Order: sequence, then C-alpha cells, then structure tokens
Amino acid sequence: MTRYFTREEAEALLPEISGVLRKIQEGRERMRASEEELEILQVQAMGNGHHLFERIMRLQSEIAAAVQALRAAIEELLEFGCELKDPDTGLIDFLSLRDGREVYLCWRLGEERIRFWHDLEGGFAGRQLL
Repeated sequence: MTRYFTREEAEALLPEISGVLRKIQEGRERMRASEEELEILQVQAMGNGHHLFERIMRLQSEIAAAVQALRAAIEELLEFGCELKDPDTGLIDFLSLRDGREVYLCWRLGEERIRFWHDLEGGFAGRQLL
C-alpha cells in the first residue's frame, strides 16, 4: 500500500533519517578510499608486487564488508518509507499529496526542515517552496 507523508510526519523522521544518512555517507567514503588504495596497489603489483598480495586481499575484504554495511544502511533508510535520491548530498524524497496529486516532499541533509516539493518527474531541479 502506498504511503503518503504529510510535512509534519516526514519532518518527525528527520533526526533518525539524518543519522542513517551519515552512516551511508561515511560508509561510501570509506569504500571509495579503499577502492582508490586497491587500484594503486593493483597497478604496483603488476610488476614485482607479490609482497602486496596480503594487503590487496585485506582491501578487497574491507570493500566487501563496506558494501554489505551500505546495503544494510540503505535498507534501514528505506524502512522509513522515504526514497534516497542522492546519498552524497543526503537528498531524500517523501511521497505526498498536494492538491490531490502525487508529489515529493524534498529534503536534503543539513536543511532544518522540509521546505520544498516537486512533481514526481521534476526532480531536484524542479523544487518549489511549500
């Protein structure tokens, strides 16, 4: 069943959602750093880099764990009923009704409250003040 949020209902979730979004952002940053390091080590290992094997295996394991943690955090976020639009900026949409039609209430991590909405197809660029 489709859930529609009022502004008040969505705003009540923001403190919890903010915490989950920060977990997602931190996890993505750790994963990117490990991937960059792994890429460098793999290039180095193409020469006489057998001594790098253990570090490469450890990084691959860290990346796999980070992916699992990210999936879990995203699932946790989706349980609130919102939609993650951009994890890097913390952009979230909440399905709502406005004048009898479906729209999104649009919020980004760091904003104090939900002040914008947009059409389902409009996206961030189509945000309008409530």
